[in-house]
Amino acid sequence: MTRTYRVTITRKPGLSEPEGAATLKALNDLGFADVEGVSFGRILTVDIDAPSDGEARARLEDMCSKLLANPVMEDHAIEDIT
Repeated sequence: MTRTYRVTITRKPGLSEPEGAATLKALNDLGFADVEGVSFGRILTVDIDAPSDGEARARLEDMCSKLLANPVMEDHAIEDIT
């Protein structure tokens, strides 16, 4: 059975994020002084054919640890959106 999952990848707390810092500065320079923080991440949608949700999630965890996310610098969350 094919299931669709959303994988959200974000920078781990406490690590510098150059894109977020540059965007925050630009927003503040444009007059958006109420913006106090910006962070970037990635959202992937993955269709996977697996016999169960548990097996699909296990495969996605493996994909994240090997390719999709950098486990040293990034966290990830998996959500079933089928």
